[in-house]
Amino acid sequence: MPKIFNCFEVKNETENKADLYFYGDIVSDWWGAWQDEDQYPNAVKDFLTAQAGKDLNIYINSGGGSVFAGIAIYNMIQRHAAKNKVQVYVDGLAGSIASVIAFAGSEPPKIPSNAFFMIHNPWSYGEGNAAELRKMADDLDEIAIGMLNIYGKHLKDDVSIDTIKELMDAETWLNGEEAAKYFNVEVTDAKEYAAAVGDYMGRADREKIPKGLLKKPSSQEADKAKAAAEREAETIRTRNALMRNYLEIITQ
Repeated sequence: MPKIFNCFEVKNETENKADLYFYGDIVSDWWGAWQDEDQYPNAVKDFLTAQAGKDLNIYINSGGGSVFAGIAIYNMIQRHAAKNKVQVYVDGLAGSIASVIAFAGSEPPKIPSNAFFMIHNPWSYGEGNAAELRKMADDLDEIAIGMLNIYGKHLKDDVSIDTIKELMDAETWLNGEEAAKYFNVEVTDAKEYAAAVGDYMGRADREKIPKGLLKKPSSQEADKAKAAAEREAETIRTRNALMRNYLEIITQ
């Protein structure tokens, strides 16, 4: 039987190797993990602790998520990769902060010619007065520099970081062969498309998403999506009720 570490299912585990899947959103903590596929730093930390000394295969099909969570995950995997072989595979999409995690291995990531990297600038919801909103914009610029610092470690020799900044500004989708023009990646044979799971795909510019990644759902798929939404709503109601009960207990 596979072991379960929070939301991680460890597959093909042996004495020397384990497989790790990023097939959902990258979120900050357990509270934000609404789907089993969603990943967060504490779960990654526990996983890496349990797999200490082992080589890893990491598989990515994610639209991204929290920048800070993703950078934390990148750094943790990098520390593991300093002592063990870590090979990353982009199965369908490494989008947004998931494209940063794709470079966390000890080897260049492997990406099929018809899979994708998507890189763009960080964004956030905002409210407040003019000064607060200006500060938020400045903060986002600094966060983008942090992402660029990571990308900069994995560029082809003739590619400048200014070029990557331009691609981020434009929110750019790169298939495997296009990504290889800018980054140190290994392009493999084309695979069948696998739609990325998660909320963050919905926040990308739909006009720029390559055709074939988005499709009109069938009636059966729509029914499944509706049922999943109802389950998620029930989960939210249950969690909120548990939190209210907890607050009532600690405030008595």
